[in-house]
Amino acid sequence: MARYRTENTDEQPLHRVDPGPHWRSLRPGDRVSVRLSPGYETGGLVDAVTADHTAVWVDLDGGRGRTLLHCSDGVEILPRDS
Repeated sequence: MARYRTENTDEQPLHRVDPGPHWRSLRPGDRVSVRLSPGYETGGLVDAVTADHTAVWVDLDGGRGRTLLHCSDGVEILPRDS
């Protein structure tokens, strides 16, 4: 059993997320820089974007795989020059 557990999660309010303008401009095939945390940045290629632009699949450079990023994850995705 988990030590830290939130009780009554079904009663917690949902919060709407709003992706920033740079998330709304992303399209499949775009080259991007992904800043996962301060000091850790990697490049990648946008593979897919959800219709509401809140989630983006990115193929990371260097064979690091494909990752799903959500605008509420605290990750910064910026367009990169080719």
